Amino acid sequence: MNRRQAALASVTAVLLSISVLSSCSDGTKAAKASGPVTVELWGWGEAKTVDPVVTKFNATHTDVQLKFVKQADNPGTQQNLRNAVAAQQNVPCLVQNFGEAPSLAAEALVDDISADLDPYIKQGLFAQSALPAAQAGGKYYAVPGGSTPAFMIINRKAYDKYGVTVPKTWDEMIAAGKVFKQHGIYVMNLAGEDPSTLINLVQQAGGTWYRIDGDKWKVDFLSPESLKAAAVVRQLIDDDLVAHQTYTDKPALISYFDSGKMVSLPTSTWQLASYELQYKKSLGDWEAVDLPQFTGATQFVTPMHAPGSGLIVPKGCAHVKEAVEAGVWLNTSKDAINASYQQDTGQYTWPGAIPDPSPWVDSVLPNKLFGTYKAEASGVILKAAKSGTDTWVAGPDYTGMFAELQDQWAKVVSKKTTMQAALEHMQEWTVADLKSKHINVEG
Repeated sequence: MNRRQAALASVTAVLLSISVLSSCSDGTKAAKASGPVTVELWGWGEAKTVDPVVTKFNATHTDVQLKFVKQADNPGTQQNLRNAVAAQQNVPCLVQNFGEAPSLAAEALVDDISADLDPYIKQGLFAQSALPAAQAGGKYYAVPGGSTPAFMIINRKAYDKYGVTVPKTWDEMIAAGKVFKQHGIYVMNLAGEDPSTLINLVQQAGGTWYRIDGDKWKVDFLSPESLKAAAVVRQLIDDDLVAHQTYTDKPALISYFDSGKMVSLPTSTWQLASYELQYKKSLGDWEAVDLPQFTGATQFVTPMHAPGSGLIVPKGCAHVKEAVEAGVWLNTSKDAINASYQQDTGQYTWPGAIPDPSPWVDSVLPNKLFGTYKAEASGVILKAAKSGTDTWVAGPDYTGMFAELQDQWAKVVSKKTTMQAALEHMQEWTVADLKSKHINVEG
């Protein structure tokens, strides 16, 4: 996850005062030039994926045209955009998102597009779960892009071999892990450098570590939701039920997943093609199942926070209204989704921004990965998409906080500290960090 940590000292005032960030550049208010408006789109996506969509837009629009400017990579895009915004020259009007909305807004890199985006939201074009990640302080700073749905795949062959029932709750996942442990098999993998499982569990429980309350930020790493998530992680680690294969060596990681030594994998649609391509031993053994829920949960929930999703409109864009129009089309229209189809993979770009992705779900299902269980997979994926919620709020020091959390997580996974102690440390560290930046905080 890429998150920014520059120019955050005045973030509370920036995010909580509409007058500060709602101003537009002179170019935005300039009279419309004759002929179609050209909206420059920056991104690091592959041209083979983006170009057909841009071509389709230009063929179906007369007043607005898109021009895709390929960037080298994510970091290069960030630096180029900062340079353009600082100089207020050659500022693009749409950029592939690379961060959390509060940080981007605090850095004064993006425009408040709420007024132009609101009519599209009222039309119901966006899934509710896609909206929060595009906001900061109640204002929109990106055209929502949404997220891919969260579900789980299990090595059904191993589950059947050892008579383990597919877990429907996290408590049942822990119980399954204890059975598999007797056979030298891990129920899940928790990499030492990646605390995303904890973050996803907090979201699934309905929690967040940051909130805006009036004119101040509130920080709570020890909320009931956070402690509920921590209890699951603690049992998985303390009872030695999980592997700790690193994500930094992808070939070794995939080989391990394929080996049958780890049998449950929370995942999403974008990863399935990779498994299909790289698994050698276990193709056909896997089954898509619902993500386990917390015991006693009253509704089925999947976490759907989408940091860096959507399309941002940089400060200094001369055509904000047209940029929003183009961004909404790119992220929600049937024509755009269909134009993203890739012949070599047989897949469309997952339409995470829209309420109903069902017409495109079959394209993400690999031919061999699920074997005889393929027919049920589309229902699992659509249920996950429909049940997605986003309660997560990214605070103004999220980048620094996440780096500190990674250090604490590594200690938890290696049993050098406890999950409780790590959360207590993060509470103290985050409050102190915000205060050091002169941000009004309570916690």
